[in-house]
Amino acid sequence: MAHLDLQSSPHLIHKGPLARRYYARYGKRALDLILALTLLPILAPLIALLWGVVRLDGGLGLFSHTRIGQHGRRFACWKLRTMVPDAEARLRHYLDTDPHAAAEWAATQKLTQDPRVTRLGRLLRRTSLDELPQIWNVLRGDMSLVGPRPVTAPELDRYGPQAPLYLSLKPGVTGLWQVMGRANGCYAERLQLDQTYALRLGLWQDLSLISRTALVLVRPTGR
Repeated sequence: MAHLDLQSSPHLIHKGPLARRYYARYGKRALDLILALTLLPILAPLIALLWGVVRLDGGLGLFSHTRIGQHGRRFACWKLRTMVPDAEARLRHYLDTDPHAAAEWAATQKLTQDPRVTRLGRLLRRTSLDELPQIWNVLRGDMSLVGPRPVTAPELDRYGPQAPLYLSLKPGVTGLWQVMGRANGCYAERLQLDQTYALRLGLWQDLSLISRTALVLVRPTGR
């Protein structure tokens, strides 16, 4: 992967070739709207169907979590609910009683065996179907179809001097993190993938990542 100068990397989308700058300012948003509106008639019924199935256990069908977007703007990132209603209490108990799980959580903010996730939720995560409602975030302009993985405020603190690079881009529904790093990536890998994406920012990269995401979903590995 390409390595970038940390002092200049936050400004990559504002400098460099003219084509990159125009795509970052205008073309990327146009691509998001065209593809999102094209997919909406297909995705809306599917989201409604999955929402109804998730609701069968008595909990909410949708879940939103506050994420940090471009320029530090906070937004509600939408997903189909994949966890039990008392997820936070169950997580605290699990981490307090299992030191190996606590270490894994501290390193990646993910768990190989997550006691909060329902049986249906595991299927939704493995296929990334839980992220379909984020098409609403794309239409609103909170997210892009392709970009860095959306993070929480505590996660952004881990980025250190590279945080401005993340904040210069809209987080993506998919990205290099999904087609290359996906669930197994540590934070160092995520940061490198964000840098690589910014360096290569352009229409063909975005179209390539969208098509490669479809291939990843055929052999799901997410969690």
